[in-house]
Amino acid sequence: MQAASNQVEATRPAPARQRLERNKLAKRLRRLTGKAVADYDMIGEGDRVMACLSGGKDSYAMLDMLLSLKRNAPVSFEVVAVNLDQKQPGFPEDVLPAYLDGLGVEYHIVHEDTYSIVQALTPEGKTFCPVCSRLRRGILYRMADRIGATRIALGHHADDAVETLFLNLFHGGRMKAMPPKLLSDDGAHVVIRPLYYCRERDLLRWAEMRGFPIIPCNLCGSQDNLQRQAIKGMLAEWERVQPGRVDNIARGLRHVVPSHLADDALMDFGALERTMRRMPAVDLGVDSDASVEPRPVAANQAQEFPAQPE
Repeated sequence: MQAASNQVEATRPAPARQRLERNKLAKRLRRLTGKAVADYDMIGEGDRVMACLSGGKDSYAMLDMLLSLKRNAPVSFEVVAVNLDQKQPGFPEDVLPAYLDGLGVEYHIVHEDTYSIVQALTPEGKTFCPVCSRLRRGILYRMADRIGATRIALGHHADDAVETLFLNLFHGGRMKAMPPKLLSDDGAHVVIRPLYYCRERDLLRWAEMRGFPIIPCNLCGSQDNLQRQAIKGMLAEWERVQPGRVDNIARGLRHVVPSHLADDALMDFGALERTMRRMPAVDLGVDSDASVEPRPVAANQAQEFPAQPE
């Protein structure tokens, strides 16, 4: 039966195969996005979601998924696209408005010359990212207030979270990654990452299938000393040697055992004996190279975001 199925697939006309592959990928991305939104209670009834659109593949895909969820979700919410034009030399100002007009979605373009500020404040040999991200965050928070957004959606995916984990581990000595949902320091804004369960390779394929008008970032992309690129290369090699390793690390971010780490802010080691007497006698540690199947993530039963076909 499998051989016959493969033969049928091989003889299927190319456009039909392409439509099939596109539909399968769309369903997977919608399912994973809907699961992340439900698992972490990202969007609720009446929310106004500000989708931050950079012109890169990830934010285009995020907007696609949010608009799809909006049509099928059990709650009613709005999606508003926002782009920050940082006045980088050569930035094509007409691309995003033309694309968003074609979608018929509400959008706003914010014009702020952060490019000059980042160039002036970044020391020679240092990366632009720290200054640039702080400036962008402040501008986007103000924009969210201005348009009445209750959620700020960013296009980070599973690979971004894993890369950030190792960046902080290798260069900051901290076990810290990207959370799927974050409350700003002042408590005024909720940041969500709907693509948290999606892999970058799928988003790249989706961008190619959709033909997004990609706008490269000449600020970050022009630098050759980015540690994130080194981490990305390391993870790609790990994935080549052992496929599925990045997926396991991403799952590990969702299955943390504080008692088997060493942070005394999370675990009162001074009162360990008293604490352990009240805990079940189960050792959750892994002391060998044996493969351990992680426990499944509990789904949000109160609210589901179905990934229905268009």
